This record gives sequence, C-alpha cells and structure tokens, in this order.
Amino acid sequence: MTTTEPSAEPLPAELRSEADLTVDGAGLLCVTLLLKLRAAIGDAAPGTLVRVVATDPAAPLDLPAWCHMTGHTYLGPLPSGTEQAEHTVYALRISANAHATRPDAPWHTALP
Repeated sequence: MTTTEPSAEPLPAELRSEADLTVDGAGLLCVTLLLKLRAAIGDAAPGTLVRVVATDPAAPLDLPAWCHMTGHTYLGPLPSGTEQAEHTVYALRISANAHATRPDAPWHTALP
C-alpha cells in the first residue's frame, strides 16, 4: 500500500504572476497602511494586481473590509514564501467600479 502526502493547494494562476504593484506596509498600523495603499493605487488601471505587505495583526480583517467597502476584489493572503517570507503578503485586484475614498481617511467613502 502506497501512502501519498497531501499536496498543497496550487496557487491560482493570477496570483502566480508578478504583481503589477506592491505596497510595502511592513511595520505600519493599518490606518497608515490604508493611507499608503490608497495613494499607491490612485492612478492604477482596473485589473491591476496589487500585493500588500503587512505586519499589523488587524490586516486580515481590515484589508478585506476595505476592499468590500471600496469595491476592489480582495484575493486573500498569499502562501508563505511567495514574496517576502518574514511578512504576510495579501493580494487584491483594482476594480473598474471602485468607490472613491477620502484621501485623508481612506476608511470612509468620499462624499459626492
């Protein structure tokens, strides 16, 4: 009888490719990370793949919530060793129909 080790889930093809944009938020609290992320994606085209490096323990909650609020697609955390092994790396894709946020408070949508 042969026993095989369970294989790891393969990384989706869209996440195996190089990111179009990487935002390094290592050492930043999510408040500052979101300010940096908003500024970095300001001119990014829809469909842009963004990797976000984060160390704040709130990032696994804040990043998907921010994507839900803005309309960007949250793709989740990448497996260890994908890019920067010492930090967690998350991925998101820029949406064509994203809701604008305030430059000084990207956790709030912009007023019309």
